[in-house]
Amino acid sequence: MGGSVSSCCVSSSPTLRRKAHARLESCAPESDLSRDETVCSHLQHISDRENLDELNLASNPSDHPRDNTLFLSKSHNNDERNDRRKYSSCSTIFLDDNTVSRPHLKYTVKCLSLAIYYHIKNRDPDGGMLLDIFDEKLHPLTKHEVPLDYDKHDPEQKQIYRFVRTLFSAAQLTAECAIVTLVYLERLLTYAEMDICPGNWKRIVLGAILLASKVWDDQAVWNVDYCQILKDITVEDMNELERHFLELLQFNINVPSSVYAKYYFDLRSLSETNNLSYPLEPLSRDKAQKLEAISRLCDDKYREARRAARKRSASVDNLCGVKWVPAILS
Repeated sequence: MGGSVSSCCVSSSPTLRRKAHARLESCAPESDLSRDETVCSHLQHISDRENLDELNLASNPSDHPRDNTLFLSKSHNNDERNDRRKYSSCSTIFLDDNTVSRPHLKYTVKCLSLAIYYHIKNRDPDGGMLLDIFDEKLHPLTKHEVPLDYDKHDPEQKQIYRFVRTLFSAAQLTAECAIVTLVYLERLLTYAEMDICPGNWKRIVLGAILLASKVWDDQAVWNVDYCQILKDITVEDMNELERHFLELLQFNINVPSSVYAKYYFDLRSLSETNNLSYPLEPLSRDKAQKLEAISRLCDDKYREARRAARKRSASVDNLCGVKWVPAILS
């Protein structure tokens, strides 16, 4: 898959790391036990000898492909399925142009805004940690006065979509960047133990888009370019936002292909649940011929690979011939 992301620093969340230390400290030997008794009583089970980093990653959906994404679980609280999908028949086959390697830009951005909407709407009522760097009252994105109740009313999904669409359109970002943006957003919420709410969602989304565009796209958008899109923000503020975002992620910007694929398919599931299905078109003759050509090309590659494997084992097959042995039936 093109545009793979790599990083030299991969670390686990602060909460999980504290739990790991607590688990190790609980195994400290007591003073009144002998050396042999201490070794036997505190012998680690085989499950405790596993890599702690792998166990930590398994509890974070933005790091491990087997865990459910946060936005999809929060969207289930408002799951009101109204199925209006088109189904294929014997005479007509419906397909869309959206694939995991080439997502549809418009509908991926719509799904991203919908995932952010559910994050805000179904956030923890007790609230998580609030950081000043993301507070829109302390760091406004416009020169207009921020209302006193700016953190009381949840934004509508259309408002979130307009904000995200403006950034993606002006910066000419790709659909893959939208998926990576959602990965970074959920990783931030997990690592920093915070919630996205009406008072900080714009700056959190801006920081995630800023980082995803630099990591994913070959020609990254500079911070000064975002200042031209959001004309009332300064370069110093953008630099500080990026630095804090990276520190809260513990500089873990790695997005494995399995995690990317999981977020892509979960976004598709979210779109189907909320009647945002990708546009379907009947399978035309030209598209069918292209699919057949691609299938034939893949089949030829596999056939050549199998033929090469048989050639490598031909010399071994010649060592022993087929012998017919008469069977005796009693």
